[in-house]
Amino acid sequence: MTPDRDRDAAGRPRQARPRDALGRPLPYGTPGVEPVPEEPLPPLETVAMARRLVDEGRAFSAHEVLEARWKAGPDEERDLWQGLAQLCVSLTHEARGNDVGAEALRERGIRRLETYAAAGGPTYGLDLAHVVACARGHL
Repeated sequence: MTPDRDRDAAGRPRQARPRDALGRPLPYGTPGVEPVPEEPLPPLETVAMARRLVDEGRAFSAHEVLEARWKAGPDEERDLWQGLAQLCVSLTHEARGNDVGAEALRERGIRRLETYAAAGGPTYGLDLAHVVACARGHL
């Protein structure tokens, strides 16, 4: 184990350092944004929380919520959750001024969502065609 890394009581790596709304680490003791749960939420709660976080300008935190779901979810839903997480990371890169990274992640996210939509899996109330159109800037 690396001694300078934050860990929980069981020794698993956990981020205790505060972060700003764009996910950048802040010095210990500095107020940051409220952390999001590290444990996966049920699908509908994941969608609702991710939407709320994006609306609040916290796309990085939304990505963390979606990432927890993708890692815990069934393999058949991986493209859905990973695609949504990649779109959130794209928004984060864009807000940080990294246009090249934003475009690369946006395209990866769009491809994953299109692949998932073609397979016809559950969307948990999301209109994936609308999400993709928004990501492309067509809405």
